[in-house]
Amino acid sequence: MKFLIVTHVPHIVAQNRYFAYAPFVNEMNIWSKYVTELIIVAPFSSNTITPIDAAYEQANIRYIPIENFDVLSLKNSILALSKIPKILVKMYGAMQKADHIHLRCPGNIGLLGCILQMLFPSKLKTAKYAGNWDPDSTQPWTYKLQSWILNNSFLTRNMQVLVYGEWLRQSKNIKPFFTATYSDKEKLSLLPVLQKDKFEFQFIFVGALVKGKNPLYAIQLVERLLQNGYNVTLTLYGEGVERVKIENYITSKKLTNYITLEGNKNRESLKQAYLNSHFVVLPSDSEGWPKAIAEGMFWGCVPIAKPVSCVASMLDYGDRGVLIEMDLDKDTQALTNILHTPKLYFELRSKAADWSRQFTLEKFEEEIKNLLHS
Repeated sequence: MKFLIVTHVPHIVAQNRYFAYAPFVNEMNIWSKYVTELIIVAPFSSNTITPIDAAYEQANIRYIPIENFDVLSLKNSILALSKIPKILVKMYGAMQKADHIHLRCPGNIGLLGCILQMLFPSKLKTAKYAGNWDPDSTQPWTYKLQSWILNNSFLTRNMQVLVYGEWLRQSKNIKPFFTATYSDKEKLSLLPVLQKDKFEFQFIFVGALVKGKNPLYAIQLVERLLQNGYNVTLTLYGEGVERVKIENYITSKKLTNYITLEGNKNRESLKQAYLNSHFVVLPSDSEGWPKAIAEGMFWGCVPIAKPVSCVASMLDYGDRGVLIEMDLDKDTQALTNILHTPKLYFELRSKAADWSRQFTLEKFEEEIKNLLHS
C-alpha cells in the first residue's frame, strides 16, 4: 500500500533519513508498519535536529518538499498566492499515486489537502484532526472550513476523520479517537507515592512557552500557593517565544528557588519528570488531546487544566482532576482543598492513572490496523 501523508509539520533531511517532531513521527511509525511505501508531502526545514525530533523507521519513503505559508498578514497572504499553486500541483500528483490518503489537520497544508481530496472520492482516506473539534468553540475560519469539509459526507467520501471527544451533529465520517505514548509493559512501573510527612508538592508544565498555552498562569498559580505558605515547586519543559518574558517574571518575583525552566527534553526525561511530580498543569486556551495531561495522568500526576475540547471529559468533569477557571482566587482555593486533604489527592491520582492507562500504544496500534484494513 502506498500511504500518503499530507501535513504542515516541517521535515528535516539529515544522515540520509527524515526527521520531524517526535510525537508526530512516533505515531506515523505505527501507521507505516502496515504499508509498503510512505509518500510525505510536507514543508522542508533547514533547522538542525533537536531532542524533540525523531526519525521515520519506514525504509521506503518518498519525500515531496513544499513551502510553508500563512495568511496572518497582507504581505504573507500575497506570498501565499504564489506558493499555493505549486503546492497543489505536487499534492495532486502525490494523491494520484497513493492508495490511501492521510491528512493531518488543522493547518494551512491540511486545508489544501481537504480541498484536493474531494477530487478522489473512491480512494481510501483518513484524517487526524489534532485540534479542538468542538463545533461550538471559537476557531479560526480556516479551521472551521476544514472541519466542515471533513464532516460533509457528500463532499468527503471514503473518509474516516479521527477526532478527540464525542460531539453532537456529526456525520458518518467522524470517529472519536485517542492518542497514546506509553505501552502496556510500562504500566508495571510503580507510581510515585506521596508520603504523608512530605509537604513539598511538585508541579510540572509540559508544552510550548507561548501565549496560548498560558505558562505564565501556571507560574502565577504556584506563586499564589507559595504566598499562602505552601511548599511547592514548578518545573516547565518546553521552549517558545514567551521564554524571556517568563524568565524576567521569575527573576523579578524572586521565584528562582521554586520555579525552573528545563527547555525541551526527550521522552525518557519527561517520563522521569512526571514520575517525580504530583501535579501536571496545562492552562491552555485550545487543545485537541493534550498529551501532557494524558501522560502526566499515566504516571500518577493529578491533572490541572482548562475545560477546552475534550479535556473536561478526560478529567471526568472534575472527578479525576482540577478544571480551572483562570481565576487565581478560585483556582488557588480548589488546589488548597486538595493539598489539605491527602485522601482526596490519592483518589484523584488513582482515578487519573486508571483512566489514562487504558490508552496504550498496543491499543492505539490495534485501532490503526483496523482503520487501514476496514
